[in-house]
Amino acid sequence: MTEGQDILERLREGVRKGLLRSLDWQFARWVSRISGEKRDAVLLAAALVSLRLAEGDVCVDLAQYAGRPLFSDAPVKDGAVGAPALHDWLKALRASPAVSTPPSDSHDAPLVPPYSSQAPLVLDGTRVYLTRYWAFEKQLAEDLRQRAQGWTDVEPSQLGRLLNRLFPDLSLCNEVDWQRVAAAVAAMKRLCIISGGPGTGKTHTVRAILALLKWLQPDQPLRAALAAPTGKAAARITESLQKAAWNPEDAPSATDLPQAAVTLHRLIGIREGRSVPRHNPDNPLHVDVLVVDEASMIDLPLMARTVSALPPHARLILLGDKDQLASVEAGSVFADLCGRGHTPVYSGPWLERIEKATGFEMPGERRRQPGEPSPLDDCTVFLTKSYRFDQEGGIGRLASSIREGRDLPGLWGMGAAGESDPDPSTAVSTETVPTGRHLLDRLRQVALEKFAPIAVSKDIQEALARLDTFRILCALREGPTGAKAVNAAVEQALAERGHIVSGTPHVKGRPVLITRNDYDVQLFNGDVGLLWPDETDGLLYAWFRAPDGHLRKVRPLRLPPHEPAYAMTVHKSQGSEFDEVLLILPLEDSRILTRELIYTAVTRARSSVRIWGSEDLLRAAIARRTERTSGLYDRLFPSGFRAER
Repeated sequence: MTEGQDILERLREGVRKGLLRSLDWQFARWVSRISGEKRDAVLLAAALVSLRLAEGDVCVDLAQYAGRPLFSDAPVKDGAVGAPALHDWLKALRASPAVSTPPSDSHDAPLVPPYSSQAPLVLDGTRVYLTRYWAFEKQLAEDLRQRAQGWTDVEPSQLGRLLNRLFPDLSLCNEVDWQRVAAAVAAMKRLCIISGGPGTGKTHTVRAILALLKWLQPDQPLRAALAAPTGKAAARITESLQKAAWNPEDAPSATDLPQAAVTLHRLIGIREGRSVPRHNPDNPLHVDVLVVDEASMIDLPLMARTVSALPPHARLILLGDKDQLASVEAGSVFADLCGRGHTPVYSGPWLERIEKATGFEMPGERRRQPGEPSPLDDCTVFLTKSYRFDQEGGIGRLASSIREGRDLPGLWGMGAAGESDPDPSTAVSTETVPTGRHLLDRLRQVALEKFAPIAVSKDIQEALARLDTFRILCALREGPTGAKAVNAAVEQALAERGHIVSGTPHVKGRPVLITRNDYDVQLFNGDVGLLWPDETDGLLYAWFRAPDGHLRKVRPLRLPPHEPAYAMTVHKSQGSEFDEVLLILPLEDSRILTRELIYTAVTRARSSVRIWGSEDLLRAAIARRTERTSGLYDRLFPSGFRAER
């Protein structure tokens, strides 16, 4: 058996053992076929890049794998596939017609393919990428660094007077008001990155920013757009802004503000079968400012396409929570933009402008130390004070402890409103996850208490409102405590009591979760609706709340792939909020259980959260951080500067 054939056969054996996917083997075989490449080292790298991309990594850092067994815990001598030594691996890749290499001295250099411009892989330093992902990462880094440079012509003194109309008197502030700082950054920069947990005032800050920008150009219309990665997230930011109360003296005209958020796919015109969005560098969006909510959910390709679709003069404001789960697809873009949690520090000239505009003296840790600067730091603000939760009790205390990786003494076995948390509006309860018949009995209780009332609602508006009050969140999709099994148990319990009709997927009162984008129907992965008859014609429809708050209906047979939505994975819950959340952990540990997953689940709840699971498992999850491999952080934050942080 020749070289190349041997590694492909061993990779295929890995597929049979379930250690990698058939797609990974097929990709390695395709690379060999189109390039004539036969070397084991190159085909092994191809399969590894494909596998890791599916796990959320943008690229593979060969230094992490060199000289180790791959796809198995078995030693190489026992038949596992072994990775070459790093020097040998790099040498083979640099000589391969399947691999392009940019100059090693610059992350931002143009792509230099040694043999073919169609090479499917890129070697950048010790990182191997699919070519399109390398291009997305490079493009995004260049666009953001350029947008972060310099500042607008807004005068700090003028801005300070306007800020005084929107924020409390400085004499009443005994600490820096970071909402005020964020508004100042957005007014004086073309890029503003705002990270904050639930209830930290992101919506209030956006409202203030839009008012500021309108006041700064009173004689011209403000072309502003609101967007979010999913329909649910777009509806939430729209609803929040519409509910926000304006001071009549400060409120801009309704015609000066965007009336509703849209999904990013709709905003930039991504359509199935079209490789380039309708809006791109050659046909940019007609906006002066773009506000994007739930930015932590945005993967690398979507973020790169969105940023590149902006005209050079436009302001980009990204809102998110750096501590939440990263996107389902590849990358942890928002966390990388936030410096992976490091406190942003401001450059000298920028610090002077911020302090003059806001009236605050920045604390010492925000002042730049010697080292190579990153322009993104000057654009970044963290909101840390929660106005929704008491930070010393209930959900607020639990969320902050998870975020910081701290233990929470006395959490386990806590009652829904025990002595340690007397405020039932922010209640936390925990208990060991039930198993077997006990689990089914408990789920039956939950189904009858929380979901049965939906079926007796007087209309679709009331039914949707009841659905949004409670949700079961599962760490996994499969397994006895996974979303699939929990949904089946809930439906069985409801059917037994006659609340839904069993045996058919389309019945009144069944919530549905869309699992695949459908651009024709304008429904997207993660959208949640409810099956309910229309009062006018009596026909059954799936009803979805549009970003502008209106309801839209779709006949069930036109729905893209979907599943029940009584329970959903924590990943699918991103961009949503519920009054109450029940989080069900698996019976055994899994690498999917991370600090970010637990934090995201807990912060979906407005008033109370229940956790079923093992105390040891929860602690292990909080200690495990999500780490995704990419080069974006290094492109945005030079190594010389990071070393000083």
